[in-house]
Amino acid sequence: MLLLTATATACGAGDQEKTSAQSSPSNVAATVAGVVAPAKVEVIADLTGCKVKIRTEADELREGVCHTKKGDYLITTFPAEKYKLTWLDAAAVYGGKYLVGTRWVVSAKPGLLEQLRPQLGGNIQQLQGVGPTPGPSAS
Repeated sequence: MLLLTATATACGAGDQEKTSAQSSPSNVAATVAGVVAPAKVEVIADLTGCKVKIRTEADELREGVCHTKKGDYLITTFPAEKYKLTWLDAAAVYGGKYLVGTRWVVSAKPGLLEQLRPQLGGNIQQLQGVGPTPGPSAS
């Protein structure tokens, strides 16, 4: 229903708005992602040009793996925001950067997250790891 509303609104925009949307396809993709991304791993994967392989199907989350020329990444979606927040709390133990949106998270190398962000929207979040910092190695 939301997608239909967004489409109808986009069709009724003035010529100036249509021109700016056409000149910036990544902004359009991010806008669409904001409307539909919470729904399915497959939708997010499609926005990034990936044919996803679902690896986890649970009540709290769905997770899919993407293997692309740009790199590999995981897409995780959640049925409610509270599950995403719990997942991020658990992931904080490992640290790292994640691309985070409404009810979804993409896990990848930081450079790839930067490339995916214009297509998906969201924010890149740095999670702090727990435990001792690595010391110099003995040779």
